Amino acid sequence: MESANALGALLAETSATKDFVSAQVVDVTDAGVNLMLSGALVTDVPCATSYVGRAAGDWVAVRIAGGRPVVAWRLGEDRTETTAAQMQAIATDAAEDVQVVRAVTWGTGAPPGTGWQLVATPFARKVNGKVEMYFQLGTQSDTPPTPPATKPPRPVTITPTDSGSWRNGRPDDYATDPVQGDWTGGGDRRGAWFYGMKIATACVGKTVSSMSVTITRKRGSGVNAKRPVHLYLHTYTSPPSGQLNLGDGPEDLMSLSVGGKATAKLPASWRTALANGSARGIAVYSRGSRDYAAFTGGSINITYSL
Repeated sequence: MESANALGALLAETSATKDFVSAQVVDVTDAGVNLMLSGALVTDVPCATSYVGRAAGDWVAVRIAGGRPVVAWRLGEDRTETTAAQMQAIATDAAEDVQVVRAVTWGTGAPPGTGWQLVATPFARKVNGKVEMYFQLGTQSDTPPTPPATKPPRPVTITPTDSGSWRNGRPDDYATDPVQGDWTGGGDRRGAWFYGMKIATACVGKTVSSMSVTITRKRGSGVNAKRPVHLYLHTYTSPPSGQLNLGDGPEDLMSLSVGGKATAKLPASWRTALANGSARGIAVYSRGSRDYAAFTGGSINITYSL
């Protein structure tokens, strides 16, 4: 209702005098963006395809004429420009993933031309999903090619195996997604995402440089305006039958309006705990109705270093 009232007031105020107004993006949603228009939140405003690289905080031009707001373009510099250096880095990264042999042929005799070396024993191994080969020579007549630079493992994204909410010390049958707070007076909810041992397994033998979590706020949960996501760690591989006990927290790493989606980097201590298995998942919890909200998502992105 608050979005409809804000939109109606805006249309009445502007449609007679101008077609476009500027507005700031509050959150990016799966249906468009949430905008702050004339001091009020208007949710799920559709966007023209020309508005790429959408992000919270953008200032945009909004077309009002026709009775429905539409984001036409982003104001400011075009953030989609790709420099020559960026293009070279992308091409190099792609090329290093391709295993290339210049030519393959065979015959019954020795190969023609110079530079050939007789392989005594071939060796092969798999590193980060790619095959490496080494040829042991009986006699070496030429220097070997420079081996490629060692690269860290590729980032991985871990998706939850389950999720849920708990209320009054037991699972909440009415909330299958993680929920924080209390909207109806029935007791504060706490919610969580579960990953089994997938996070720790993905970190075995690797040096983790960062972990981040991506969360979307569900529509129809609490007020539409931004509310902080109160994050905690937990130690469960799957949903408990009794109370969900919370670990370290809270950390307020993001704030979301309804439908909004955000990614936040986890603190270094949380990264360490999840990587070594002393923590196994992410939870949410708050008290009362002020920050009441429900969430989906919960994927964990892990990047590595050498």
